[in-house]
Amino acid sequence: MLYTLAGGGTLCGVAALVLLIVSTATDFWMQYRYSGSSANQGLWRFCINHKCHAHTITVAFWDATRAFMLLAVLSCFAGVVLGLSAFTNGTKNRRVRTGGIALVLSGFLALLALAIYTGVTVTFFGKRFVDWRFSWSYIIGWVAIILAFAAAAQQYKCQYKCP
Repeated sequence: MLYTLAGGGTLCGVAALVLLIVSTATDFWMQYRYSGSSANQGLWRFCINHKCHAHTITVAFWDATRAFMLLAVLSCFAGVVLGLSAFTNGTKNRRVRTGGIALVLSGFLALLALAIYTGVTVTFFGKRFVDWRFSWSYIIGWVAIILAFAAAAQQYKCQYKCP
C-alpha cells in the first residue's frame, strides 16, 4: 500500500511538472489569423508566418501569467522532490504533508495563471479577431493542473494510510 500511494502521487507529480514546463516554454497558447497569415502566441513570444518575435511590450496579464506559471513549476518541483525523498526514506509524514501542500499550491498557481490568461484573451482577442482559438500548450496547462491536484490527493492519502 505504501509504494502504491507514494509512487502514484510521485508519478502524477512528475507528469504535472513535465506538462507545466512544456506548457510554459512553448509558443502555442493561442492561434489566430493576423493580416491573412496564421499566427500563434505563447507567454514569451509570438510567431507570424513561422517567424517568431519576443513580446516587446509589457502587458500586465502576460507578466502575471508568466510569474504564476513559473511559481507553479517551482512549487511542483518542490512537491516532487519532497515526495521522492519521503518515498526513498520510508515516508516521513512531515515530508509527505509538505510535498502535498507544495503540489496543491502548484495547482492553484497554475489555475490562477490560466484563469487570468483565459479572461483577458476571451475579452480582448474575442472582440479583435474573428478566427482565433486556444492551442495545445494552453490545454496541456489545464491537464497539468488536474495532475498536480491528483498528486496532492495521493500524497494526502499516503500521509494517513501509509505506516
